[in-house]
Order: sequence, then C-alpha cells, then structure tokens
Amino acid sequence: MSRRDLDFLLYEWLDVEALTKRERFTEHSRETFDAFLDLAARIAEQDYAPHNRRSDLEEPTFDGTRVHVIPEVGAALKTFADSGLLSAGFDEEHGGLQLPQVVLRACVMWVQAANIATSAYSMLTMGNASLLLAHGTPEQVERFVKPMLEGRFTGTMCLSEPQAGSALSDVLTRAVPAGDGSYRITGSKMWISGGDHELTETIVHLVLARAEGAVAGVKGLSLFVVPKHIVGEDGTVGERNRVSLAGLNHKMGYRGTTNAVLAFDDAVGYLVGQEGHGLAYMFHMMNEARIGVGAGAVALGYTGYLHALDYARERLQGRPLADKDPTAPPVPIVAHPDVRRMLLASKSYVEGGLALVLYSAKLLDEPSDENTLLLDVLTPIVKAWPSQWCRLADDHAIQVHGGYGYTREYPVEQFYRDNRLNSIHEGTDGIQGLDLLGRKAIMKGGAGLTLLLDRIRASARSVPSDLGSPVLSFCDRLASSTRRLWADGDPQVALANSTAYLEAAGHLVIAWMWLSQAAATSDKPGDFYEGKRLAARYFITHELPRIGPLLDLLDRRDTLLADLDPAWLG
Repeated sequence: MSRRDLDFLLYEWLDVEALTKRERFTEHSRETFDAFLDLAARIAEQDYAPHNRRSDLEEPTFDGTRVHVIPEVGAALKTFADSGLLSAGFDEEHGGLQLPQVVLRACVMWVQAANIATSAYSMLTMGNASLLLAHGTPEQVERFVKPMLEGRFTGTMCLSEPQAGSALSDVLTRAVPAGDGSYRITGSKMWISGGDHELTETIVHLVLARAEGAVAGVKGLSLFVVPKHIVGEDGTVGERNRVSLAGLNHKMGYRGTTNAVLAFDDAVGYLVGQEGHGLAYMFHMMNEARIGVGAGAVALGYTGYLHALDYARERLQGRPLADKDPTAPPVPIVAHPDVRRMLLASKSYVEGGLALVLYSAKLLDEPSDENTLLLDVLTPIVKAWPSQWCRLADDHAIQVHGGYGYTREYPVEQFYRDNRLNSIHEGTDGIQGLDLLGRKAIMKGGAGLTLLLDRIRASARSVPSDLGSPVLSFCDRLASSTRRLWADGDPQVALANSTAYLEAAGHLVIAWMWLSQAAATSDKPGDFYEGKRLAARYFITHELPRIGPLLDLLDRRDTLLADLDPAWLG
C-alpha cells in the first residue's frame, strides 16, 4: 500500500478529519488516525508480510485429529488483537475505540496487502461479532462477542453445503429444539474459511439451518451460534461440541487460511433472533464480508502494482526504439511504452478501487437513509469490480516481471493466485450482477440507482468537459438501459446479461471515483498530483469507452445466453 495515496484519499479527498465533529468520533483526531495507520503499517511489515510466502508453501494440514498451522499465523493474529485493531471500530461499551470505519478499513487493507490469508481470520471474526451485536441477545454478546474482540475466539460464517453451494434455498442442515432454549444442529457445511484450527481457544460458527417444521426455501432458514466448544455464560471454554472436521479443501490461493468441510452431528446451537429470519441476519455479515473481499482484492492488486513498478524501474533490458546502437547500455524497462501501458492501467485500477472502498466505508460513518441506500447499490460493485480489475493489475505485474513473474522467486505469482479467489468469495461475480440488476438497481422504484447517478453527474459537472462529458453521457445510457431491460418486467430477459450490466456500472463508478479525485488535486503541483490527473484522464479516455459495447448489448435485450441449449456446448 502507498501511505502517500492513503493520506491523499483520507485527508485531501474524503476529509475524514471532519468526522471528528460527529459525537461518535469526538475523542479522535488526525493524530489518532495517523497513529492507527502507522500501527497497521508496522504490524503488516513486521508480523504479517514475513510469513506470507511460508504460509503459502506450508499450508494447513489435517492429521485426522487436529489441524496444523505454522506458528507465525497465530502470533500475528495475537499481535493484531493485542494492538486494539481487532476491536477498534466497535463501541466503547464492547471494548472498542469507535474508530471511524473508513480509517479502520485503510488499516485493515494494509494488513491484507501484507498477508491476505492470515488477515482473513480477523476479518471473519469482526464480521461475526458485528452480526451478533446487531441481532444477538445480551447473553450471546457477553458469551461470544466479548471473547472474539479480545482475540480469544475467532468467528466464521457457515452457509454453503456440498450439494448447495451458493443456492442457499437448498440448505439441508436442520435444527431441532432441545427443550432447554438451545437447539441441536445436524448437517454438513462446505468451504468454511477459518473453519477449524487451534489458533484460538475456540471458534464461533454462525450456521444457517432449517428449524424443525420450517417452510422450504430461504424463508425457512434460521441462524444459529454453534461454537466449536461449549462456552459458559462467563466465556469460559469447556468440552468439545459435536462439530468435527471432515477434511480440508486445498485452494490455489489464500492457502494459509484453513478451508474446511464441517460435520455438525447433534451439535449444541443457539438461535439468533427469530426463526425464519436467518438469511436476513446473515446478510449483515455477508455484506460486510463482500466489502472486505473487495478491499482485499484492491490490496492484493495494489501491492502487485507497487512490486511491478519497483521492478520496472530497476530491471535493465532493451534500448529505446530510436536508438540503433547495439552497444548502448540497456535502459530500465519502465522506458518501454508497453510496460508503461500496463503500469498506468494498473495504477488506474488499484487507486480507483481503493477510492471506491474507502468512499463506501465512509458512508457507514455518516449514517442516513440516503447513504444506506447508496451503499446498498454500491456493495455488489465494491465486491466484484476490484475482484476482476485489481486482479488484472496482478496479471500485469506478472507480465512486467517477464519470465521471472511466474516463478516463485518473486511474489507476484502468489498475489495473482490469492486474488483469483476473490471473484468467488462471498458470492461469485455472476451473483453480484444478479443482485445489482435484479434487486439493487430497481428497488424502491429505482431510487438507489437514481441517487448513484445523481452523485456521479454532480462530480462530472464539476470538472472540465473533456473529462466530465463522457461520464454524463454514460450516466444517461445506463439509466435508459436499465429502463429498457425491465420494460416488460420479464426477469428472464432482463437478467440474461446481468454480468455485462455489472461491468458497465462498475466502470462508470470507477470513472466517478477518478473524476472526484482529479477535482481534489486542485491543480496542485508535483509528481503525485500529476500522476492522479494522468490516471483520471487515462481511465476516462482508455477504460470507460469499454462499456459502450456492453450497453449496446443490453439495449438489444439480447437473450443468446438465456436461449443457449447446454447440449450445444459439446
């Protein structure tokens, strides 16, 4: 990550110092924000980055009895918790420091850039704790949340099953009342990140299950706390619950994060909220996790870009095209136009993605009906756009390194493998497209999309017309395409190309981020500001036009993909 870029985005663009005027943040100042950023950078560099390669090469193993994880992972998690970063964003009454979410997100992204696999344990734990604080009972908060925020427990989310995957309406795990206020949970859960380990005293699983007699489909799902060990009312850890590890999945990336197949065999569980509301509660954690996945994708793309930039400045190879002297000394490869192309494209992706993630986080710090609505619309874009385009920055990083790029002697190949998972984590890109076009763009009569486009138009009108006019034009086109797609209310037609819609909307949103950043430079002199203005111009002139053909496709209401017979695929 670039501290200079973070300082610009936080203080010159988003003006996060103004948040200290809000009652929740009056104890904070720029000095405390900077102290947390310094702390996160130090922990990232000293505790997370050094074992990033080792945790990839020596991934967790299961000997049939227990999971073995390299010791540096547990040590880093303890340092993160002891530093206060794990609980920093939570209320004081729960041991937190009420740090603004936008500052906390910047801190966490620094750690994600250093070691995405180890950071995943903490990200899931924070999301688990946040859900229980919103929907759990005071007793559940005392028993499970307090130890999680102290770093004693970690948390997971258990949704997918071997036969269901993302089709949560097909969840089969069942819950039977035990007569004492608890339930007995039986079933199997698949792809559970952080699902088993001995890094902490126990693991708090949030499990979607179907209560006895519940209706079919998602309306019959309830949410349960199912700890790995029985936990007393005072948070003490007792005997093992009937939750067992059936096996570990071995992934191409995030290898240091255990990924488990869990078997629940009459395990003790505790209902969260009311029966039948499980998926609604779970979306509290899922939406937070989706933003976290997008943030992780940005972090991995950003560190890949910085590695490529350093390499391109140091690697001597070739000569300028105009230099015909074969005895002339070679030049740094950054002098070659195609290398510059890849670096500038990557800069536009990762700095644009970082701006989007931080902008979205700040919406949480300024709660209002309007900001909540805007965040609802942005969430699928925050998750999916960086997962595709910041991964491309890692692809470019490999290319810039040339033959060295795909060897394990350089870290960029791992960044790419780690980042590839983010298009699947917390709902595939295809699911995000369905969410955006099928729900978010049309909810409340399209109020969310209208709000988003109004904000983009306001930024576009505040910059020179050569940058603003294309954005204004595409705002009008996205609005008209959305109306045309839903003209007859047929979801089969409207959603046939929802992924194309997601990509078009995502590029338009990133163009907005760049227009807004360019305006914040205020023609200030210096390489940093020139780089911002250049990247904004590049994205508007080279990247944004990509969405024209996508919108053409949408306007035709093309049904090729819906009409395709699977037999024709061979």
